[in-house]
Amino acid sequence: MKVVALVSGGKDSCYAMMKCIQYGHQIVALANLLPADDSVDELDSYMYQTVGHQIIVSYAECMGVPLFRRRIQGSTRHQKLSYQTTTGDEVEDMFVLLNEVKKQIPSVAAVSSGAIASDYQRLRVESVCSRLGLVSLAYLWKQDQSSLLQEMITNGIMAITVKVAAMGLDPAKHLGKEIAFLKPYLHKLKDLYGINVCGEGGEYETLTLDCPLFHNARIVLDDFQVVLHSSDSIAPVGVLHPLKFHLERKASSSSGGSGKTDDLCQENMSSVFEVQDEDPQECKAPSKAVPEVSDSVEVSSNRLHLSRSEKDNIFSICCWLQDPSEPSTGLQEDLTLILRQIELQLLGCGFGWEHVLYIHLYISDMNQFALANETYVRFITQDKCPFGVPSRSTIELPLIQASLGKAYIEVLVANDHSKRVLHVQSISCWAPSCIGPYSQATLHKEVLHMAGQLGLNPPIMTLSGGGPTAELEQALQNSEAIAECFNCSISTSAILFVVYCSKNIPSDDRPKIHDKLDKFLKQIKLSHLDKGSKPEVLDPIFLYVLVPDLPKRALVEVKPILYVPETSETTKETLLDLPSIRAPSCYGFEPADWHDSCIQKCIIHGKICAVVLSITSAVALKVCSDHLNADWSNGTLKNSLTEAQMKRISRFCIYLLHKIVIENDFSWKDAMSLRLYFQPNLHVPFETLSGLFTDAFNELDQMMGNDKVGGKPIFNLVPVLGSGRSAACTEDIITCELFARKS
Repeated sequence: MKVVALVSGGKDSCYAMMKCIQYGHQIVALANLLPADDSVDELDSYMYQTVGHQIIVSYAECMGVPLFRRRIQGSTRHQKLSYQTTTGDEVEDMFVLLNEVKKQIPSVAAVSSGAIASDYQRLRVESVCSRLGLVSLAYLWKQDQSSLLQEMITNGIMAITVKVAAMGLDPAKHLGKEIAFLKPYLHKLKDLYGINVCGEGGEYETLTLDCPLFHNARIVLDDFQVVLHSSDSIAPVGVLHPLKFHLERKASSSSGGSGKTDDLCQENMSSVFEVQDEDPQECKAPSKAVPEVSDSVEVSSNRLHLSRSEKDNIFSICCWLQDPSEPSTGLQEDLTLILRQIELQLLGCGFGWEHVLYIHLYISDMNQFALANETYVRFITQDKCPFGVPSRSTIELPLIQASLGKAYIEVLVANDHSKRVLHVQSISCWAPSCIGPYSQATLHKEVLHMAGQLGLNPPIMTLSGGGPTAELEQALQNSEAIAECFNCSISTSAILFVVYCSKNIPSDDRPKIHDKLDKFLKQIKLSHLDKGSKPEVLDPIFLYVLVPDLPKRALVEVKPILYVPETSETTKETLLDLPSIRAPSCYGFEPADWHDSCIQKCIIHGKICAVVLSITSAVALKVCSDHLNADWSNGTLKNSLTEAQMKRISRFCIYLLHKIVIENDFSWKDAMSLRLYFQPNLHVPFETLSGLFTDAFNELDQMMGNDKVGGKPIFNLVPVLGSGRSAACTEDIITCELFARKS
């Protein structure tokens, strides 16, 4: 992509440009914001470094690309973390500046910034980029600062300190010093006082005088003045005010430092453009028109179906279309109807999209992913979700084979705004970006719901080569990077891993997938031990789901759910202090030792009950021993199940789930979600299967008396190509995934 780089003169913005070039981008322009008064060194700004702005004008000549500058007119008016367009705010100056760059160089597609750890700055750059239709590139984001500082020095960043404001840094001694010289001392201060060695906490600021991008000339600072802003005895504050400097031409000039330059840049290689006052409203970038779907599209009530779990404060709503006799419609029409219906359900509860924590978006054809996304963003927007957009997984399912419509959605809803959302839209080396109204992860009441993670290499956003295990390893690395933002690890805090596997994975590679996952988690655990950390470890459960396709034609997608306690209390699974509760027999089933072989569970006493129940052919043979037919002995059980046999299996599933729920001191009212995965080739129609499980729950209501499950379905049937405990064996007849938590 062609990139305009936001430059403050500091080492971070310059090294971010170098990373852009490393990952194949092309710097075609620079953009800088400076004080309205040239005599002022520093503004009281949360956003911009301005110390040394007098020298930035030389960057155009040093690099051979045009520099666009704007004098800052605004101030800090919108102080909340997530930015909303605010007249008179200093962020609007950046909007005007970058909008002018777009006008002058229409081929610009991305913006580079040097953000390392500041969410405040990153979110504002992302907001402006979103409004202008540009991609944010933040290749230093979340990188280890000690390693990053060394990288900068090793790769030829020659920068000096122009501001100091930290314990141990003396303006008289440390201003004007090169970062290579100060590096050992900065690490000493880190050990003594915990400073950020890259200055991310405002400890110091720098000015780059030379780097590999300066292929025409380097800057030589001839004279400067130290200006003391605070003489505090513990942490004095001072800035360096340049008095005189000159450019020193380099012996060999080439344009390789910033990548290829286009014609405009060649014509204006050392040009400096000052962007004058402009009303941000007048330079509003045109938004892409999304094809409208007529509001007159109607759907018969017997075709639109809903399910909802009964938990009051956190519940799931699922909506799908059913009835093959209806005229066929397109994906956009089906998805619009479903999203509109869910929106109505939310409104009926007094909620909106801002209450949604997570969305499972199932579609019938991944080739129409872009169309599905266009429709999705008509309903779920950042404006509608001021507390953060939901996390999301998008999967292709065999919906048509199950006689369903072309779209199917499940949303997880909370009745409060206490969620904490991680939404990084910038492309970085940290984890894959989420450019759009869906986030990397959502934490709500100690449960971290992570978006489905593909094996994308973050800085270039392409799938890792090397097959399914390589993609899986990258997806797990991405998941771990996200988990670290919540001070946890997928190796110690995971409750459940759902691994979606594409049917395109060669059969010989499938057995390797769980081995790779197990090996990766063990390695991460060992790394924590090596660092002296001894966290309590959960014993997670694993579910593998075989599907037709995944976004970007990925072979695997990992969806972890983690437990992140609010206190330092133990997270270890324990049943030792549970009262002795025995679930009554029901449906004629009695406890048996072999039942445990069907079950994976992760119980956090008094908080969470997660269960995966696998009904294999072998289990079904035992369950349906009174309903055998000749085909079973021939190994064709799955393809010859009768309705009576499925009725027996459905009751066995509910019996075992009920037993686990009751014996661990939970109730069905605690259920947040219950998914029942099945294969359409069971030859038991979707509607029949739904009816069997609905009847089973109704019978359970009658048997249990007071502890009623509820009159409407609390489960959702999910058609898949296969499911099971490992990628090598996804032949379960039915797999049940239950997640319950105490209020």
